[in-house]
Amino acid sequence: MTPAGFPTRPRSEMLWGMDAAFGAVDDVTALLARTGYLADEALATVTFLATRLARPILLEGEPGTGKTALAQALAQGLDLPLLRLQCYEGIEATQALYDWDFPRQILHLRAVEALARDTHRDPATVEAELFDERFLLARPVLQALRRSPCVLLLDEIDRADDEFEAFLLEVLSTWQVTVPELGTISAPVPPLVVLTSNRTRELHDALKRRCLYHWIDHPGIARELQIVQTRLPHVSSGLAEQVVRLVQLLRGSGELIKPPGVAETLDWARALQALGAVTLDAEVASATLGAAIKYREDADRVRAQLDRLLTP
Repeated sequence: MTPAGFPTRPRSEMLWGMDAAFGAVDDVTALLARTGYLADEALATVTFLATRLARPILLEGEPGTGKTALAQALAQGLDLPLLRLQCYEGIEATQALYDWDFPRQILHLRAVEALARDTHRDPATVEAELFDERFLLARPVLQALRRSPCVLLLDEIDRADDEFEAFLLEVLSTWQVTVPELGTISAPVPPLVVLTSNRTRELHDALKRRCLYHWIDHPGIARELQIVQTRLPHVSSGLAEQVVRLVQLLRGSGELIKPPGVAETLDWARALQALGAVTLDAEVASATLGAAIKYREDADRVRAQLDRLLTP
């Protein structure tokens, strides 16, 4: 059944029901900006094409560059459910698709056994009841196929293994899965899928071919300052500029194990605001360094250079 408000075209011609929302690339930029997410033209273009071509978006880049935040902003801006699957080493298809509620099934069996003392029940009927919809625990991928239109976020797909990637190939190609006990479940409209990767390992070409690819880099100083001012309007412009300039210097040094991302820039600015800081000096920067720097070696290296880094 076609969801209310969506065009009744063949699924191969569906534009994910977002024709009105995204008439052009600029519409993507504007919609994301209303949620506080500032996308450059390249990212907005990839997102626009994903809705037009019904293709997943594969975002790679350093941690903290806004990959996960894009899916969140799309769901918020389009007023769609966001279904998130956090990938990890050893994740299996059952964590993505479905599982059976074994405790409820056992309770059902006990109830049937109690009833069987008074009436005769066909064993085949009892067995079929155990795999009824009421005992199905739908996981994010299956939920997305059933609830679409929605945004499905497959976060940090590079942490999963080859077998899980292979499982995703069918879903991302046909937008359907088969539950042996229930049959084939197809999405009436393909969900908007965002896959993120920190590139801890290379993904297989077969998965990449099914996606529109985009690398999200750290923003330049002007855009990062704009992001901070948009997301944290109560932080003074002077303090925001000092934080952004310091973060940019730290990234550009090439000396850190884990350079701070935009997420860390925002956290640092929030921390300084919470302390009532009006300016960023070496003392307050050292005290709040944990908001942006996550390795002891990096923290020691930065503290030793703060006076020089903060010199205009």
